[in-house]
Amino acid sequence: MDLFGTAGIRGGVEDRVTPSLALAVGRAVGAAIRDRADESTSDPTVVLARDGRVTGPALAAAIEAGLSAGGVAVRRAGQLPTPALAHASRGRHGVMLTASHNPPTDNGIKLFRDGVEFDRELERAVESRVADEAPVAPWDEWTAATRVDPLGGYLGHVREYAAGFGADLDGLRVAVDCGNGMSAPATPTVLRELGAAVVTLNGNVDGHFPGRGSKPTPETLADLRAFVADANEGVENPGRPVDEGGGAGGDADASETEGFAFGIGHDGDADRIVIVDADGEVVHEDTVLAVLAERYTRASDAADPVVVTTPNASGRIGERVRDAGGRVERVRLGALHEGIAAVRAEAAADTSVVFAAEPWKHIHVASGGWIDGVASAAVIARLVADEGLAALRAPVTERPYRKVSVGCPDDAKESVMDRLETALPEAFPAAAVDTDHGVRLEFDDASWTLVRPSGTEPYVRVYAESDDVDELVADVENVVETAVAATESV
Repeated sequence: MDLFGTAGIRGGVEDRVTPSLALAVGRAVGAAIRDRADESTSDPTVVLARDGRVTGPALAAAIEAGLSAGGVAVRRAGQLPTPALAHASRGRHGVMLTASHNPPTDNGIKLFRDGVEFDRELERAVESRVADEAPVAPWDEWTAATRVDPLGGYLGHVREYAAGFGADLDGLRVAVDCGNGMSAPATPTVLRELGAAVVTLNGNVDGHFPGRGSKPTPETLADLRAFVADANEGVENPGRPVDEGGGAGGDADASETEGFAFGIGHDGDADRIVIVDADGEVVHEDTVLAVLAERYTRASDAADPVVVTTPNASGRIGERVRDAGGRVERVRLGALHEGIAAVRAEAAADTSVVFAAEPWKHIHVASGGWIDGVASAAVIARLVADEGLAALRAPVTERPYRKVSVGCPDDAKESVMDRLETALPEAFPAAAVDTDHGVRLEFDDASWTLVRPSGTEPYVRVYAESDDVDELVADVENVVETAVAATESV
């Protein structure tokens, strides 16, 4: 498909995600819903929301016009985190205008049905109608939008769900860097309602993202990391109330607490989450994933608990899930919802998908079918309150990890990957090989590497995790560069 990428439609607002495209997509979504009305159990109503980007109102007006002229009822929800829009789309449809972690010059369109992102079949149906310029509905079927406010219901849902994990927060101090994004009205509120003492950075919604880049990385979170580290300097038990005897406890006033137990960073629409430890260091995203995956696996009553993840996710996830009695299934990037559906379609009576995640992004399956950074924040906070972040991380083996990019023209990627399906196994004959989503090699010492083409840039990506990661990356990179050169010379 040309229109949809791994996370909906996304790009610059001046040349790709324009109001004219939004109008066409709205009309196409309306036509697709009407055409499938007889076979769908979902209400044809569409809830429409946007993140805080300055281009959101214009795009919302355009897509609303397309939806209304397409003959479907529209419920305007205003500014929302993406997981809140997904929650509001349960039993109906949803459209979210967001470019997630992209810069303010970009925007995007994500489509939902019954709390789950559109699968490839539905995306193709929309794309074909955009290409064919789907007609408007008869004039007397056009609709007028109404206003809804689903944020409170979503926050209550997250609060109730998270209460089933860990311990009461009881004044636990947490620093949250909202990045001027849509986590600002969500994560701090939920954590405070659960009992935490929260300090926010960049806690106002501003579509220019003046505080930092929208993508939460170790570099863009430098202020959060320094803020947490400085606050914790010399503090024996940071972030926890101190009782009269000088130990950790829940009886003291939260104002007496020093430092922060941990920090949280979000992206522009609050589906991603980054965890910062008490020393101000970013906890590796796969370690966070492994901690949650193990917890969900151990908590499951199913005989066959399954965690769905992606090919670039660390082997540490499989280690923790297997130790807890479960198994891991991998699916292409951006398709966690499809992976969940595939496992369920083939599942035996004793099989249950308990968690699904790719680095930075988590689907709490028992809560809903959408990626939810706010729910992750609430669940992790309660686990930290119960055990401490260091204890949660302790069972996870963290090997050195690297990701590099090898230049490759877009039109050569298919040929290069065809060559690598043979060349990489030949170069590493002792490895187990999986070619479902790129070429993934796994070794007996738990090292692994993945080679896959970028879906958005002229690169082939190399991921690797190993105690000798530099040597492994160098060897794999050499094979990839040879394949690219051989393809370009043809």
